[in-house]
Amino acid sequence: MTTSRETSELNYAALRALVESANALPIPDRITLMKALVPGIARELPPREFEGLIVELRLKGERLYDAVSHPGEGRKSRHVMGERDIEAR
Repeated sequence: MTTSRETSELNYAALRALVESANALPIPDRITLMKALVPGIARELPPREFEGLIVELRLKGERLYDAVSHPGEGRKSRHVMGERDIEAR
């Protein structure tokens, strides 16, 4: 998890514990958990922000696949833009 001005108030210890617990579940359970969270998140976001979240999730996966396929090369040599690139951080 990365930190920024927008996320500086988050309870990272609690979030990390939740993530670790979720990651201990089998993959079908984790996928179901993600799908179960979507309606509540979509209900609380305007459609444009929800679409932005989906784009961020896709980007997160693409970055992981890029990093795994180029081990040891570092962030500067990656082919997929990251959150820092998009947010100009």
